[in-house]
Amino acid sequence: MKLVGVKLPVLALLPPVVFAAVGGLFVAGMFWGDGDDLPSMLVGKTAPALPADGLIGKPILERSDLASGELTIVNFWASWCPPCRAEHPTLTELSDQGLRVAGVNFRDQQDDALEYLNAEGDPFFAHGFDPRGRTSIDWGVTAPPETFIVDGEGTVLFRFAGPLIGSDYEQRFLPALNEAISIN
Repeated sequence: MKLVGVKLPVLALLPPVVFAAVGGLFVAGMFWGDGDDLPSMLVGKTAPALPADGLIGKPILERSDLASGELTIVNFWASWCPPCRAEHPTLTELSDQGLRVAGVNFRDQQDDALEYLNAEGDPFFAHGFDPRGRTSIDWGVTAPPETFIVDGEGTVLFRFAGPLIGSDYEQRFLPALNEAISIN
């Protein structure tokens, strides 16, 4: 069968060309930019309010702790969260290196959080307790763990979503932390 001399109208080519162009944009969008780097509206702004409550028997994290003149790492975590458990040794190591690591336990039960810290060790110098997740919303936390670097004046310098482990921790969090230390 020969199609010699058959002319296709130009408009007949338009739908497949548009479809191919839109498909190409979708594919390019998957590889464009850094998909692991979630933007934070807090970077460069004063840290939001902290929970009024803390874990029973532990020092309560207060706003003055974030504006103490010292760099602070604020970690949102929960005892039921496997990635939080995976990053716990890293938080302990950062604390052992003399860095101020604060913890905000959220969407958790007091007893479960305290039991976990008693079993695994407590790397936090102060604690916030946010059982309903109200404070985490103000901080823009979507899921635990999330960690913020806050300068000595209470300004958020960096947000890291996910556990502080592996190459992502080494390639993104540590450079941001080292930079924050050098300017603080």
